[in-house]
Amino acid sequence: MKRFAFGVALSVVLASGLSTAAVAGSNITGAGATFPYPLYAKWASAYKKLTGIGLNYQSIGSGGGIRQIYAKTVNFGATDKPLKANVLAKHGLVQFPMVMGGVVPVVNVDGIKSGALKLDGTVLADIYLGKIKRWNDPAIARINNGLRLPDAAITVVHRSDGSGTTFIYTNYLSKVSPEWKTKVGNNASVAWPVGVGGKGNEGVASYVKRIKGSIGYVEYAYALQNKMAYALLKNRSGIYVKPQKETFAAAAAGADWANAPGMYQILTYEPGKKSWPITGATFILMYKVQNDPATAKRVLKFFEWAYANGDGMAGKLDYIPMPDKVVTIVEHNWKAIKGRNGKSVY
Repeated sequence: MKRFAFGVALSVVLASGLSTAAVAGSNITGAGATFPYPLYAKWASAYKKLTGIGLNYQSIGSGGGIRQIYAKTVNFGATDKPLKANVLAKHGLVQFPMVMGGVVPVVNVDGIKSGALKLDGTVLADIYLGKIKRWNDPAIARINNGLRLPDAAITVVHRSDGSGTTFIYTNYLSKVSPEWKTKVGNNASVAWPVGVGGKGNEGVASYVKRIKGSIGYVEYAYALQNKMAYALLKNRSGIYVKPQKETFAAAAAGADWANAPGMYQILTYEPGKKSWPITGATFILMYKVQNDPATAKRVLKFFEWAYANGDGMAGKLDYIPMPDKVVTIVEHNWKAIKGRNGKSVY
C-alpha cells in the first residue's frame, strides 16, 4: 500500500505529450480532509488513466478545506466535520457525502499487537484527559484480564490542525464521557488537556510510530498502511469490536440521509452489536452558483465516476461506499449547482 508523506498534495496530471497549459486547463482542484486521502489518491490515479483529467488534492485537514472553499481557491472543499444546513445556506454551498469509514485508536506499546488491547469510552476519555497516565493503570488492567501491560508512561498524540477526524473522535468522547463533554467538548479543534500534536492523519501516525508508549487516533486506512497496532473498542451494546468495514457498515446502517437537512449526519456511538463506535462520513463542499460551469461539471463527473466505479477501491482500503439510494439523492441535489446563467451544470 502506498505511503503518504507529511503535507503532501496529491497531483495527478496528464501524460502523453500535452502542453502544460492544456494540462492545467483540464485539472480540477480540491483541498481538505486527510481522512479520505488514501482513497482519493486511488480514485484520481484510475480516473486520470481513463479520462486524462488531473486532480490536485491538498491533504491539509478539514478546517483547511473549509477555509479554502470559503476563499474560493479550490473547486471543492472536503471535510469530515459536516456543515449544518444554516451554515451551508449562509455561504451558498451544497454538501454531499462521498464515503464512510472508521477512526481507530492506535498504540505503540511493547508486546501489544493489533486487537490485543481492549478500551472502553471511559478509559479512552480518561487517557486523553490526562487522568490515566500509565499503561498498567488499574482501569486499563481491569478490562484486559490476562494481557501483560507494561509499567510505562502513556504519551497522548492528537491532531494539531483543524480536523474532521478530531471532530468525529471528540464527538464520540463527548457521548461516552460527561467529564470530557464538559471540560473539552466536541469540535474540529479543541484545547487538548495533554499530549503532543501531529498535522494530519499522517502526522499522528508518524508520531505514534516513533514514540514508545504512545496512543493516537487515525482513519483506519492509515493504521493499515503504517502497520500500526489498533485497539478493540467497547460499543454501545457493550461488545468489544474490531475496526473493519463490516463494523463500520453496521454503524452506518441506520443513517437517514433522505431526511437530514444539508445531508448532515453524525455516525458515532450508533446502536448495534456489530457497530464500530467511532464511524463517520467524509463530505464534499461546492458552491451552488459557479463562475466556471465547465470546471464544476468536470468535478461532478469525477465524483459521478467515483460513485459508479470506485466501490472496489474503497472496499480494499476498508472504507464503506455510499448506498445506491444515497447516491441517487446526491445526484439529484447536484441539479442545484448552476452557472450564473441559472443553468444546471450537471
